[in-house]
Amino acid sequence: MVMSEVFYTGLYSSLIGFVLAIGSQCYKSKCKEVNFCCIKIIRDVEGEEQLDNVNRPNPLQSNERL
Repeated sequence: MVMSEVFYTGLYSSLIGFVLAIGSQCYKSKCKEVNFCCIKIIRDVEGEEQLDNVNRPNPLQSNERL
């Protein structure tokens, strides 16, 4: 009985990690439209790119402070 509980806990943890990794890769890919079965997702990738560029520090400025 204990072995099956450990197995299912490991299986669920692996599935959750896989789903989170897929979600991370989907965010990093700048696809504008995604269709999966009956789900359609349309993203504003231009706005996301602008936010990413604003939040990213400039490496040249951080080196000048040293």
